[in-house]
Amino acid sequence: MTRPGAPSAGAAGFQIRPAREEDLDVIAGFEIEIARASFGSEAIEDPALHRKRVAGALGKPGEVTLVAVATGAPGAPGVPVGWAWLSGRTNSLTGARYGNFRSLATADIPGRSQVAELLMQAVLQASDQYGFVHLTGKVHASNVGMRALYRKFGFEATHITMERRPAPGPPGPADPPGPAGQSGLPGSAT
Repeated sequence: MTRPGAPSAGAAGFQIRPAREEDLDVIAGFEIEIARASFGSEAIEDPALHRKRVAGALGKPGEVTLVAVATGAPGAPGVPVGWAWLSGRTNSLTGARYGNFRSLATADIPGRSQVAELLMQAVLQASDQYGFVHLTGKVHASNVGMRALYRKFGFEATHITMERRPAPGPPGPADPPGPAGQSGLPGSAT
């Protein structure tokens, strides 16, 4: 058995390897893009903060931090073109170990989908080696590409987070509960 996160040969010129300190600038860029996709104008875009978060996970037991690099790439060999991060967690009630998928991102390059699939395969292999009983991951509802990747690798939607944000501008009178005074809640009547 290889250790979790050991380098692996990829297909069509990509290799998956553990992330290194010298990758942190590129990884911080990926983390900022993930934040933008997930939080829009509320995204935290501070590279130093993202570098610090990721640096704390590199090489730490239970953390899977992998990058995809193009092999034989002219100009900048070894520069990450993809990034994945899975953190080991323990269920406080059962003690079972599980993996929390934190990040997966790829550069906008030809073969981008293939890079994402190679990273996902490597993360799943590492999670099996760590003995995680299951994996969880969050994805923004509008991130169709990541949702499709999760489904392709056997993930299913199990929870939906609902959010309500106040409308911009000064607060106004409360809206009526619904048509003809009905509250609109199942099982409610006026």
